[in-house]
Amino acid sequence: MKVTVWNENQHEKSIPKVCELYPGGIHAYIAGFLKADDVEVRTATLDDEECGLTDEVLRDTDVLIWWGHMAHNRVPDEIVERVKSYVLSGMGLVVLHSGHHSKIFKALMGTTCNLKWRDDARERVWTVAPNHPIAAGIPESFVLEPEEMYGEPFGIPEPQETVFMGWFNGGEVFRSGCTWVRGNGKIFYFQPGHETNPSFRNEHVQRIIKNGVRWACPVNKNIPLVCPHVEPVENV
Repeated sequence: MKVTVWNENQHEKSIPKVCELYPGGIHAYIAGFLKADDVEVRTATLDDEECGLTDEVLRDTDVLIWWGHMAHNRVPDEIVERVKSYVLSGMGLVVLHSGHHSKIFKALMGTTCNLKWRDDARERVWTVAPNHPIAAGIPESFVLEPEEMYGEPFGIPEPQETVFMGWFNGGEVFRSGCTWVRGNGKIFYFQPGHETNPSFRNEHVQRIIKNGVRWACPVNKNIPLVCPHVEPVENV
């Protein structure tokens, strides 16, 4: 299984705490715990040529992980369309935290993907679909503190499955782990992961991301979305 971890890698340049929590950047940290699970991983960032998402890279990617926040608009539209075409053809996509406002997630959802938010909250993540493959090995609930509050209403189309729900100490709730299928590609959105919070260091968060990658990995890649023309068979 080949995974590409994409991170805009901008907060790492201006907020020392981000690299204190995640040496080398969020992308490098996520790649590190995926490699520990014997996954073949590469990383890509906004500052790489073509955002690191060339046709060559995407052809060689089974699942793309996406983290972005402050520079969504700096991703060129042609790169977004390129990634979208690979998802529709079967590449899996795992979108983390503030990636809900990324161009690629909004393009695939077809909605605003807006939500409520506030900093420095306490979150309890509830596993509401315990038999789902992404929930394998995850307890009934676990706590993240601090974590940024994301609250409903969440402007997304109805998920195919809601695997996790978040409850916050202000009483807010949020669909924290959701799945969709677009074309031949599987998409998993997972809410925890604010850049200055240690959520990606949490063992359950890491397990959920690993499970999400395995769930989103295609069985068959590059299945045509449109069947070729077939001449009718006579005398049938």
